[in-house]
Amino acid sequence: MPSAPSWHADRTAIPRFRTCPRPPLEPARGPGHPGCVQTSTDTSPPRALAHHWPAAAGLLAAALVLAFTADRRTVTISLTVAALCYLGAAALGRRWVAWAGVAVFGVLVVVAELIGVPWWVAMAVVAAVLLGVGLVIGVPRPPVLAQTVAALAYGGVAVAALSLSADAGLLLAGLALAAHAVWDAVHYRRNAVVPRSLAEACMFFDVPLGLGVAIIALTG
Repeated sequence: MPSAPSWHADRTAIPRFRTCPRPPLEPARGPGHPGCVQTSTDTSPPRALAHHWPAAAGLLAAALVLAFTADRRTVTISLTVAALCYLGAAALGRRWVAWAGVAVFGVLVVVAELIGVPWWVAMAVVAAVLLGVGLVIGVPRPPVLAQTVAALAYGGVAVAALSLSADAGLLLAGLALAAHAVWDAVHYRRNAVVPRSLAEACMFFDVPLGLGVAIIALTG
């Protein structure tokens, strides 16, 4: 009778694997090493300016206004147009409308004054129309209502500033415009209603111009 097969195989038949020696550790590769891949950290002024062009545009616009037309009328119009840009974007459900509104509402101010209508009356009509359109076309109502309240508040301050003396009105309008930067910052952080580029440009326009004219009103 044949013997049972042995379960203990000959150890010599088991192939043995050779352990490869570990390569020696290489020294850390510095920026000059040919095999080192560097991540671009170019922070040169032109590159930074290109990345933050809205801030640069806002600062430039504020500087031009301060240099040439730093009066109550210009500041109150700027405050009202800024509020309407937000309302227009919310009412139509399109962020780009905010940028278009900068030009469109500015033109409407000029047209209103040419035909003898106070600019703030024309802007009030525009705000009412935008509110009606927003409610009719079915865009989300909370942003429309929030922007309507903001437009009424800032527009009301602008009209109040026009009813005061020149210096007092300029001071009130300047402080209100600077305060509008908080509204810009909230929307920039949330990335809501308007493009971030517009919120950024508006912040860097509102604060320098608002505080600048406030100082002019106090020292003039």
